Amino acid sequence: MKGYVTNIERATLENDSYRKVLYTGKNSQLVLMTIQPGDEIGRETHDLDQFIRLEAGEALVTLDGVEHRIEDDWAVVIPAGTEHNVVNTGKEPLRLYSIYSPPEHKDGTLHATKADDAEEHFDGVTTE
Repeated sequence: MKGYVTNIERATLENDSYRKVLYTGKNSQLVLMTIQPGDEIGRETHDLDQFIRLEAGEALVTLDGVEHRIEDDWAVVIPAGTEHNVVNTGKEPLRLYSIYSPPEHKDGTLHATKADDAEEHFDGVTTE
């Protein structure tokens, strides 16, 4: 297989895991996330670019101290070096997908809940 094809909306809406890496290429990575009501990713800064698209829910996204209220069908581009956080402000799970460029997590990473979240940074191994 060269590349990855999926119905991203369906995959995102059906995902119940906090983090699920779907595909890791040499230069980018596709990850699903589900954040429970009142929960958050937590403030972080990456040395890479990140794209997030919400498929369901409401969130408060903070980029270098500037807050943005967003909901399903909104996208966020987070340039490398930007401190950011995503907080689920709704009453339902927040479902999103993210594209990291280059990859951020080990291929195949699966965290069922936020409590399972462990530092599993990309180790150079791709899906193919």
